[in-house]
Amino acid sequence: MARPEFHARLLHPRYWATWLGVGVWYLLSKLPYRTQLFMGRVLGRVLSRVAPRRRKIANANISLCFPELDESQRQKLVDEVMESVGIAVFETGMAWFWPVRRLRKQMSIDGIEHLEATKQEGVGVILMALHFTHIDIGAKLLGLDISIDGSYRPHKNPVFDYIQRTGRERHTMEGHAMPREDVRGMVKALRKGRAIWYAPDQDYGPKHSIFVPFFDIPAATLSAMSQLSRLGKAKVIPFTQTRKSDGSGYQLTVHPPLRNFPSGDDYQDCVAVNGIVESLIREQPGQYLWVHRRFKTRPEGDTDFYQPFGVGRKKKKRKAKAVSVHANTERKTGTKEKQGQAL
Repeated sequence: MARPEFHARLLHPRYWATWLGVGVWYLLSKLPYRTQLFMGRVLGRVLSRVAPRRRKIANANISLCFPELDESQRQKLVDEVMESVGIAVFETGMAWFWPVRRLRKQMSIDGIEHLEATKQEGVGVILMALHFTHIDIGAKLLGLDISIDGSYRPHKNPVFDYIQRTGRERHTMEGHAMPREDVRGMVKALRKGRAIWYAPDQDYGPKHSIFVPFFDIPAATLSAMSQLSRLGKAKVIPFTQTRKSDGSGYQLTVHPPLRNFPSGDDYQDCVAVNGIVESLIREQPGQYLWVHRRFKTRPEGDTDFYQPFGVGRKKKKRKAKAVSVHANTERKTGTKEKQGQAL
């Protein structure tokens, strides 16, 4: 995929406000790291008041996933999540605008040998990421030493999309940001031995999803992970980052590759993926992006979990079906493998 190119149309007056915002964001990224952490926490508290919907979603998710917490414990965790969301605004600026020298000062890493081993084997890697609030800076820091292609969702604002892609592709050792829909491109990259950053832990609707347990709740889960692994002949290696409590930066952890994956059973593969995601979230629940409606897609006839918290569906309820993406990826990649069945 070609690098993002600047075009004169991005200077149209309708985008001046966006450029102004990016300019302020860039200047704020030059502040000392601990100052940005402090400002991020303040921003998170402000967001709790001016964007109450996000706080309600976080409260609903945490109530569903951690029923053992009492009201005081739950609200304390929600406060931590909102502060982490505020910090993430500054962390994204760090990831997109900081020079390599400054980035390296904020990182330590364990488990890099797992990626080095797959490189020696000449096989591709699906870096299974999770939507922690510091997701952008985690990928950026790992990309300083490992060439990574990342999946992303193009932004409707062309200026922001240009800044987003440019920021994510800086310092990435020839890595590229690839649209999530470019299945064919991902498979080709994996077969060439590339590492693809991919996060399977959000609710993308009923299409291509299977309902499997997540914190003991049926959740629409993408089956694409096992299918990409199979078609790309690639290993799946979980990757996480943690914001250190002492304000000294980030601990990156590359976990061992998944065993017996893909298994040939998309349902069991999704169960395995959700189990890993859940265990990694439990290690740092306050840094996870709970403001996403992870359980918005429900099996037919099920109730809306978010309605009691005042954040029900905005649109008409869609009938949820669990389908396989295997036939689609087969068509795009030209593979002759047997078509998987919908679960």
